[in-house]
Amino acid sequence: MFFVGQVSWIRRRDSHILTVDRYTFIADDRFQAFLVEATDTWTLQIKYVQARDGGQYECQVSTEPKMSHFITLNVVVPKVEILGEADIYVKAGSTVNLKCVITQSLEEPAYIFWYHDDQRVLDYDRNLIDIRTERVGSDTTVGTLVVYEARREDSGNYTCNPSNLDSASVLLHVLNGEHPAAMQRGKNSASPIPGRWWGPLSAGLGLSACLPPRTATIAVIFIGILGHILFT
Repeated sequence: MFFVGQVSWIRRRDSHILTVDRYTFIADDRFQAFLVEATDTWTLQIKYVQARDGGQYECQVSTEPKMSHFITLNVVVPKVEILGEADIYVKAGSTVNLKCVITQSLEEPAYIFWYHDDQRVLDYDRNLIDIRTERVGSDTTVGTLVVYEARREDSGNYTCNPSNLDSASVLLHVLNGEHPAAMQRGKNSASPIPGRWWGPLSAGLGLSACLPPRTATIAVIFIGILGHILFT
């Protein structure tokens, strides 16, 4: 095993030197570089990946002449929404069909929980409730909640809560023949958590480059359960 020069990782958008060998030069403890001695490979690890981490990174080796390899990191943020309007009005005895659609999700959520107000909805609590989940295509998951023969007490806020993702909600109004004075309708939207990003794949990103004279290679290390990572 041999070493030639120092290995630096640089974030291209602001030319910030993140690490040089094992030393870290950014006030963010999510970044760390380490050497895999068996393969003479230096790895940059980014824990708890966030959307702002996306962009181009450079692995630079201080040989003469200098060697560099560029990697583009795309962080995919899943989107969660319940189809239809934000306020739903139905007559008592109707069937209510709520569909929670999760797109741009590279991996199917481990679960999708439904809540009626603050109470989790369980299909075995009542014979007239059906809950199911299906994967549609490579990046979409659909969770469905069906309430048969809706009753007045079924009115309230319904929330779709996938594992490690934002939630989405609608307000259900079950009417006994009466007509509301005003039916305010609007689009549903997921409720992002300020300052945080969640995703169901990985909390750790590893960007690797082998030291010369070997040909530079790229490796990925996944740690934890949060985040989505793509390379181009």
